[in-house]
Amino acid sequence: MTSKTITASAAGTWKLGDLTVNRIGFGAMRLPQNGEAFGTNTPSDRDRAIAVLRRAVELGVNHIDTAAFYFSSLRSANELINSALAPYPDDLVIATKVWPGRDPSGNWWWAEPGQLRGQVEENLRQLGRDHLDVVNLRVRPSRTGRSIAEHFAALADLRQAGLIRHLGISNATQEQLAEARRIAPVVCVQNPFGIGARPEDHALLRACGEQGIAFVPFFAIAGKGREAGASATDNDDILSIAHAHGATPAQVRLAWTLQRGPHVLAIPGTGNPDHLAANIAAGALRLTDDEMTRLDTL
Repeated sequence: MTSKTITASAAGTWKLGDLTVNRIGFGAMRLPQNGEAFGTNTPSDRDRAIAVLRRAVELGVNHIDTAAFYFSSLRSANELINSALAPYPDDLVIATKVWPGRDPSGNWWWAEPGQLRGQVEENLRQLGRDHLDVVNLRVRPSRTGRSIAEHFAALADLRQAGLIRHLGISNATQEQLAEARRIAPVVCVQNPFGIGARPEDHALLRACGEQGIAFVPFFAIAGKGREAGASATDNDDILSIAHAHGATPAQVRLAWTLQRGPHVLAIPGTGNPDHLAANIAAGALRLTDDEMTRLDTL
């Protein structure tokens, strides 16, 4: 499918609290390096990364997902966003996430509730903002099925202090969503989701829709490849549907994801300007009911 004149508005809009965004946005995870995110890869080309960000905004993207721990040996996603887009457009929504962190050598660490303010302030400094539009509490894998109340309450306090406008959760369960909502409003849930997702993932997506909460999948294209990216091979059903629409398999995956509900957003990431335009064009692709059913069974 052509992507020359298609903008992010083709996917429609949703509100993150009081902030209206186009349903197809941009994920900054892949900007700082070439190859697998968080791997031992070469830093990305700075000028190209900045050009991709600026082109994304030109194509109507007004929702960018980032994190202070998105960095390589020479590049920081937040710094690239700041350099490319500040002063920021009035309608641009930047979402970030806290709880995990990385030290300068790239080693991971996890914040205690009292350390979350430092992580929020680091995002503020890198982005050059006086407040953050959306902050997701990225749930530690070891906390699956356990309480997140202490950490989420610490973010709620920072929201009350004016450092954060809206809160979300990431890598979370329905039970953790309910727990968070008892503490403060939740505008989005950011979880891995795509073709082949588990029944419990579909259930959470539906629950978010029933509660008017945005569901923001990541790895919608990469699937099981996760940080390594999408596989070079694809399922025959995906390939045949892509061929029927003159689209790419990645576009089919994004279109299927967006058609799960009007509250579903997408944040595909890339450092390639051609992939960027194709990803945004997927917001205009409409799959038939039969095609959706075929993909649902994968």
